[in-house]
Amino acid sequence: MKQPRAQTLTAEEETRIARVDARAAAGEVEPLIAMLTDPSWTVRRAVVAALASLGDAAVGPLCVALQTTRDSEARIAAAVDALVASIGHADEAVARMSSDSNPAVAADAAQILGRRRAQTALPTLIRLLRHADDNVAVAAVEALGRIGGRAAVESLIELVRSGNFFRAFPAIDVLGRSGDPRAVAPLAALLAEPHFALEAARALGRTGERTAVAPLMALLATTSHASVRIASMALHELYLRHRERFGLTAPLDDALRRAVDPAAVTRRLVGSLVGADAAEQAAVAHLMGVLRDDAAVPTLMTLLEEPHLVSTAAAEALERLGGAEDEELVRELGSADSARRLLLLPLARRISTAAAVSACLQDLDPAVRAAACEALARIGNPSAVPALFTQLPDENPRVSQAAVGAIQSLGSAETERLALAAARSANATERRAALRILSYFGYASALPIFAEAIAGDDARARDIAVHGLPFVDDARAMEQLLAATRASSERLRGAAMRALGQSRGGDPRVTSALLRGIADDDAWVRYYAIQSLGRLGVEAAASAIAARVGDPAGQVRVAAIEALSHLRGEIAFEALRQAAGANDADLRRAALVGLGLSRRPEAEPILLASAVDLDPATRLVAVSAIADFEGDDALAMLERAAGDPDESVRTAAIGFLAPRPRRAATEALIRLLGTAIDRERVLGALAIFTPEHLAGVVSALKTADDELASSLVSALVRMRRPRPTWRSSTPSRCPTRARARPSPAGWPPSRARKRR
Repeated sequence: MKQPRAQTLTAEEETRIARVDARAAAGEVEPLIAMLTDPSWTVRRAVVAALASLGDAAVGPLCVALQTTRDSEARIAAAVDALVASIGHADEAVARMSSDSNPAVAADAAQILGRRRAQTALPTLIRLLRHADDNVAVAAVEALGRIGGRAAVESLIELVRSGNFFRAFPAIDVLGRSGDPRAVAPLAALLAEPHFALEAARALGRTGERTAVAPLMALLATTSHASVRIASMALHELYLRHRERFGLTAPLDDALRRAVDPAAVTRRLVGSLVGADAAEQAAVAHLMGVLRDDAAVPTLMTLLEEPHLVSTAAAEALERLGGAEDEELVRELGSADSARRLLLLPLARRISTAAAVSACLQDLDPAVRAAACEALARIGNPSAVPALFTQLPDENPRVSQAAVGAIQSLGSAETERLALAAARSANATERRAALRILSYFGYASALPIFAEAIAGDDARARDIAVHGLPFVDDARAMEQLLAATRASSERLRGAAMRALGQSRGGDPRVTSALLRGIADDDAWVRYYAIQSLGRLGVEAAASAIAARVGDPAGQVRVAAIEALSHLRGEIAFEALRQAAGANDADLRRAALVGLGLSRRPEAEPILLASAVDLDPATRLVAVSAIADFEGDDALAMLERAAGDPDESVRTAAIGFLAPRPRRAATEALIRLLGTAIDRERVLGALAIFTPEHLAGVVSALKTADDELASSLVSALVRMRRPRPTWRSSTPSRCPTRARARPSPAGWPPSRARKRR
């Protein structure tokens, strides 16, 4: 069968592509170069791919073709693409080509080196910045922008100061992206030049340097609304870059507020909103939050009605203003329509707004009622609990669920009484919601109500009641739960088996009931029984669980593997080892997880082999499973996986490298800084404080080049040593205890028990 691509090709194109494949297989470079002028773009793409795959054998002839045969733009473009994609060592040959007397050839060489991101070509590109031909110099500037780094900063500064518009303009952008402090002064000087001011302001924002704040703030002092908007956008970009590099923006906040009169600047910012687009409005809102002038509150309130980008920035700014907006917020909530309330409610965080938020529970829009429930939970005032109970029967499930979550968060002395009353409601929604609350808190007084629900006709209420029984600290609750495991209803038996997994281990009655469930006729009952045995770690059930790896139901097979992952005996390990070679992909991945949890040396070779599987999902599971292995092989595998073609695998590998307590893991992250696709993610992982990271980064700084040193310093600045944990029982010596709000009266002791 032909590939789908072939359906779009003519018969002649098919023939020529087959000829390309044959010549590539035979290593015939010159005939392939001759085909670079083929009239079909698709055929030329195939020729480019073939020449790139031939590596060093094609590099020389391609360079010669670029230098000597320039009668066809199609050939030139295709030859450039082939050299960019070449798997050979093309950098040195292309660098030599940059000395060609033909400026067009030198410009092509610069373009190729930039697209290849050839770090070794930096000296060549810096030399080309001074080339007599403007096109060559611009190509070198663009190439340096692709490669990045700080090595060419001095040469770029020279270009910026040259006054040559054609060269200076592209150099401004590259200079800003370099992140070098030396870039600030020459860029700031260009703010007075009408032709360069806009691009210079943007570049100053991209530097991420605190010293760029002052020149940008000078733009805010102008009377031109356009200049104010330009400065706002640049300052917003500056904040983003600074946070990205150093993990904090407090130094910028301080520098900005000291540089200007906040009240005067706020007035200019408000005036600049007229005619501003969404991105500019968001940047202005951000600055208003940084300046923390209360006079900005009314304007920020109006911006909450704008599109998402603007309203989000306005909400964040209002949050920065602290309590300044409370009075305005209360007034707005009282008079606003539903759409506006929906924007305002996320801002409510203090008790002073609780009454106004409670009034929103009566809004006609269910989204507003749900947001009001969430806001009351965030405010943390238990006196709101009775009002929240009125929302349990709401016909909109989102509102009822939000009310349940808020009640569970707040507690209160009234919760038990109100929940017991609501659990006897004629309204099914209210009754189920109340059962969830009673289950969450584990009130013993709810046992008769649980019994009624289990015996009733409402299947959903029955499930909720069964799931709540393990959290009730009363022997009668266990008796009810064990009785449910023998019910005639498959659904009730399954719910009971699942609930037993939340009970305390060691009760022989629980083990007996679950072992009986493994042999149940219903697949889901078997599934939940196996799951619970694994969760409780019942080693005696290993053989019975292993026998279910061949169960006819797929979910039962996977549950058996997952349960065996929690057991530590030889029977469980052998079953996992065999399942790791199964044809069923889901079963195989579940087994890999279990082998990882075992942390046994015999499991490591299996996991290492799976880490190079063709399937990305399997590689991801293998990387996650081997993360807890401390050997050199596991570390090397994680470093390789950090460059995996699949983003999820790369992300996982970098994440697992970050907390490893070995110096070798830190060194691996430092190596990845220079090679990884996800450089920023690697930098973030290295910035996580550990003694090994700190020592490794400091040591690497001694021998680092300019580029690596910049990244290492950024990691050091972003590191935050964790604060010590107070363990003293003396309240006066424990600031955290002194500030903590005491638990509301009426909370049962069982509420503090860890929920499995």
